Amino acid sequence: MKDFVNKLYRNHSLIYKGLLFVCTTFFIVYLFPKSGKFKYNFEQGKPWQSENLYAPFDFAVKKTDEEIKKEKQLIIDNATLYFDVDELILPKIVSDFDAHFDDSFPDSIPKKIKVKLEETGKALIEELYQFGVLDEKYDYKDDRVVEILKGREKISEGFYSDLVSQEAITLKINRVLLEHELSKFKTSFVALFYDLLHPNLTLNKAFTDKVIQEDLGKIAYTRGSIAKGTLIVSKGEVVEGDKYQSLKSLQSEYESQVWNKTNYNWVILAYTLLVSLALLMLLLFLRKYRFEVFEDNTKVTFIFFNISLVVFITTLVVNYNSKYIYIVPICILPLVFKAFFDARLGLFSHVLTVLLIGFIVPNSYEYMFLQIIAGIVTILTVSELYKRANLFISVGQITLIYIIAYFAFFVIHEGSVDTLKWETFIWFILCGLATLFVQPLIYVYEKLFGLVSDVSLLELSDTNTKLLKELANKAPGTFHHSLNVANLAEASANEIGANAMLVRVGALYHDIGKMKNPTFFTENQSTGINPHDELSSKESAKIIIDHVINGIEMSKKYNLPDRVIDFIRTHHGTSMVYYFYMKEKKSFPDLEIDKVDFCYPGPKPFSKETAILMMCDSIEAASKSLKEPTSTKIEAFVENIINKQIEEGQFLNANITFKEIQSIKKVLKHKLANIYHLRIEYPE
Repeated sequence: MKDFVNKLYRNHSLIYKGLLFVCTTFFIVYLFPKSGKFKYNFEQGKPWQSENLYAPFDFAVKKTDEEIKKEKQLIIDNATLYFDVDELILPKIVSDFDAHFDDSFPDSIPKKIKVKLEETGKALIEELYQFGVLDEKYDYKDDRVVEILKGREKISEGFYSDLVSQEAITLKINRVLLEHELSKFKTSFVALFYDLLHPNLTLNKAFTDKVIQEDLGKIAYTRGSIAKGTLIVSKGEVVEGDKYQSLKSLQSEYESQVWNKTNYNWVILAYTLLVSLALLMLLLFLRKYRFEVFEDNTKVTFIFFNISLVVFITTLVVNYNSKYIYIVPICILPLVFKAFFDARLGLFSHVLTVLLIGFIVPNSYEYMFLQIIAGIVTILTVSELYKRANLFISVGQITLIYIIAYFAFFVIHEGSVDTLKWETFIWFILCGLATLFVQPLIYVYEKLFGLVSDVSLLELSDTNTKLLKELANKAPGTFHHSLNVANLAEASANEIGANAMLVRVGALYHDIGKMKNPTFFTENQSTGINPHDELSSKESAKIIIDHVINGIEMSKKYNLPDRVIDFIRTHHGTSMVYYFYMKEKKSFPDLEIDKVDFCYPGPKPFSKETAILMMCDSIEAASKSLKEPTSTKIEAFVENIINKQIEEGQFLNANITFKEIQSIKKVLKHKLANIYHLRIEYPE
């Protein structure tokens, strides 16, 4: 049992990666659409590329969305309108007319005319209320069928034009009076009716809408069926019209049947295999080409988290409305990975992520082409992300690539630009603007995952930081040495394509441990007094060696990133404090001296950047001992120091080549020649 527990502990890192791999796989599969994949690809207006296709089963041909939309609109436009009538209104109006008629017309009017006026008024009331008077004006066509309801019972039927709006009452009164040659009584007549008439019809919207919904529910979404074995499309035949709709219907039916029948578990298994293959390729890439990332569980978690997050956000947008799919800033992914790792890892992860998203989005080939091209442009154009101008320029280029590629695809599909949806370009512009969010996102990731980007390195390279100011005050010689090493290291890194910003920051902080005992280091001894004269060689060596340990402790106190602390750990590797070792040998020639007491604890440099710092630190420190330097002396000096480090195996763990070391030597020779102003002497 104890052996089993020990084995688990030794392999806990791999076990964690396995669990992370499984959890990420199932999470992404869960996000995938709940349907199978149609095995044929086709486009409207393009020839059918596969063999003759026969119906694999009976299926109904679905109507197009446009056809269904037109049918629904036709039902809505021609639906019967239902109005409720208030039957108490008409008797009251007739009664009020009889009561107020004599008051409205004086007795001086001839009896015959007065009788005619009264009869005309009653006839007009009957005409107005034959169907009824509306309570408000509605925006319906005159030929719409209407039914008048009393409760739920229909009492009359007609057209909307039969109903009288309140605006039409005056016109009807004028017409009737004109027909009966009673126009001179218009003012009195209109005044009487204005007080008497009231609307008695109200639209029953709830009942009308209910009937419309019932009619909409009766719409047939299919227009026939195709029997099993029927030829749907022949090879080379253009896919359009009914054939296109038949293929779309078969695709929909196929995907529905595949997912909903007993082979549901097989489809899930197939999705799981594909996703796990993609993620496995990513892990294998990390193990083979980015082993330091693979070994760091935090970094692996960070990579898997970002891939899952992009897939999740894309799924949300597709489920909401797939037309907004291009707003999702996928190119943030390679930007983030390039900021924390490198361009190759960023592009590899981006391509795998886009392949996974291809299962989710419509027009997957078009989408994947656009996103992969945009990702390549992102990797190629974005350099020095900490410079704001570079990010804006890159985002502009990404947006332009999106627009050009989308335009090309649209013309290929449609054959013209007449129906081009220009608003799609707005989505690309919004996507570009969303990509700018990468800056604050990088800051958040640095805090959450403890990673370091070039933006943070730029901040650390400022010599006004608290720690570097303290170094300049307590150990000015060391500070000056660190600045010189930083310049040499940065130039060397640029020469071989290493991370110049990282190595510069590492150089600035690599000797901060000397602040604890600054006067024990020659660059800080300004008085001519050497405190080592009062110590044994072992004690002196211990103080010199301890500046590495002190530097690590100090860097952790000031919360320096691990990537920077690595330079403090490795800048002397496992080399020997040779001066004090030889001094000890001279002092005790008969004794065997233990070299361990005079060696740095290591580790050896394990990256190009840490190897560069070791070379530059040794060269800069030793160059102070050069007397009357010449080009020949400098070349021999550089060659001797770096060759000695190679012989001691200091660079065995660093992924640096001999060719790159030769390039660094060349840079250091050139820089030292400039520092010592190797030129002709001018006469005084």
